[in-house]
Amino acid sequence: MRADPHPVTGQPFASPVPPGTGWPDDPATAQTPVARTAHDVARLASSAGSVQDVDAMSSVCRACPRLVEWRESVAIGGRRAAFADQPYWGRPGPSFGDPRASKLIVGLAPAANGTNRTGRMFTGDRSGDWLYAALHRTGYANQATSVAAGDGMALTGIRMVASVRCAPPANRPTPDELATCGHWLDRDLALSAASPQGLSAILALGAVGWNAVLAAARRLGWGAPRPKPAFGHGAEVLLRLPGGAEVVRLRGCYHVSPHNTSTGRLTEEMLDAALRRL
Repeated sequence: MRADPHPVTGQPFASPVPPGTGWPDDPATAQTPVARTAHDVARLASSAGSVQDVDAMSSVCRACPRLVEWRESVAIGGRRAAFADQPYWGRPGPSFGDPRASKLIVGLAPAANGTNRTGRMFTGDRSGDWLYAALHRTGYANQATSVAAGDGMALTGIRMVASVRCAPPANRPTPDELATCGHWLDRDLALSAASPQGLSAILALGAVGWNAVLAAARRLGWGAPRPKPAFGHGAEVLLRLPGGAEVVRLRGCYHVSPHNTSTGRLTEEMLDAALRRL
């Protein structure tokens, strides 16, 4: 819980960062209601009137004990040596990007020393380096690098969401954790689809993101093909909204993991093409 200076603002923050203490772009306040059970998550998610409300309440969620213990243990005593003098966010990662976006990127979960440290999706790790550079090349981001909250990064027309909003041990959430956090994703998708700009496309990074979106779509009563379409890079599925007139295009993309990018399974050209086709 020691106070360390933020790398951009220079202000001291405890780790994990208490809500409402001035962390750049913190969506929550000290009064934001906290979910402590799966039932709480379902109840609070259904009450959210905006994606900002979803971000605020999900960013203080404590419903999954294993994830809470892991994310906070990393923030307090498991920091990577290179970041030992920085505060760690140590909370669930809220979505990041344009709140009026008609396009979403759905990933797996925060990295222990990435989002769990910086408080911003895909920020502070190699996966984020790849993704933000591609977003900049394709016109969605105002700059090519995202290193910390408050560094000026902004997205236009697109927003990033995680299937599970806490950093999981070994990057592997359990089925129960996916199901609990799925309530936040359900509400996020529903609010995006009902917004004035609508929801036109979703890019799922990896099979977990793909499966999470399809599961959410079915829970929301959206038309989705059966049997469940298999994930693949470049795979595309049309999700029909209730009423049948509007559709959301779900596209698959290999995850921007260091394994995929270092082995050439995912190249810059492939990632750029996936973003341009949204």
